[in-house]
Amino acid sequence: MIKHLRSAADLDADTATLILDTAAEMAALSGREVKKLPALRGRTVVNLFYEDSTRTRISFEAAAKRLSADVINFSAKGSSVSKGESLKDTALTLQAMGADAVVIRHSASGAPHRLANWVEGSVVNAGDGTHEHPTQALLDAYTMRSRLGRLDGLKVAIVGDVLHSRVARSNILLLSTLGARVTVVGPPTLIPLDLTDKAQVSYDLDAVLPDSDVVMMLRVQTERMQDSYFPSAREYSRRYGLDVPRLRKLPEHAIVMHPGPMNRGMEIAPEVADSPRSTIVEQVANGVSVRMAVLYLLLGGK
Repeated sequence: MIKHLRSAADLDADTATLILDTAAEMAALSGREVKKLPALRGRTVVNLFYEDSTRTRISFEAAAKRLSADVINFSAKGSSVSKGESLKDTALTLQAMGADAVVIRHSASGAPHRLANWVEGSVVNAGDGTHEHPTQALLDAYTMRSRLGRLDGLKVAIVGDVLHSRVARSNILLLSTLGARVTVVGPPTLIPLDLTDKAQVSYDLDAVLPDSDVVMMLRVQTERMQDSYFPSAREYSRRYGLDVPRLRKLPEHAIVMHPGPMNRGMEIAPEVADSPRSTIVEQVANGVSVRMAVLYLLLGGK
């Protein structure tokens, strides 16, 4: 097993499958009356979050606690970081405290790779800038496999703001490794050129839908946009939003995904987000099982 999970590229097909299979075992155990396992008793997991987060931070905290690890939640706000402390000095502090694993979310792409040079414990990337979010890709893959029974050969459309999406980058890498065929869809201004070797590209959502097993809608990240990437929100929604008429174009077995948080009414209609085709709530639940599997395997749980 690998020591760190900094990128979906760290995972080969066997390691990724091991994580997914272990997550399935964790999910089965979560149905018990007592959900806690003693697997990581005596280990310390630090959640080091420099960016705001709801789903990811709570999911990692729940995962570590269900494995009986001690959890320290570190927020940049209200810490020495707000006084100018560097990432390296924070890392050395965590190292001195005996952190066995550090889960980091940071606005700077590459921060988890730097952190891994400064701590002896395992580093898990919980999102770095516009770079990657590997555990989100794992939980998405787990959800696809749970719903559709396989990953090899699946046709997955990732739609929207691919340019600023760390979720998209990790999904493209992981799904390609596991044998799925990925097509990214969006305005030309929101499709990065460096992904074309791993995925097909389309600018026409309506043309892609009839042949897709999975449609993953992405949030338009206006907070990361300094320029105008499309004429208006209304125009974007008209061309790339998943509404009920577009939902009907999908094959009967196809599912709809979204990593959250959603802009309801922009990239996805409320009726679609709440439909039986949607796996959005499942993805959140599956995130705990997948992150339990990651922590368990990285820290050598018994």
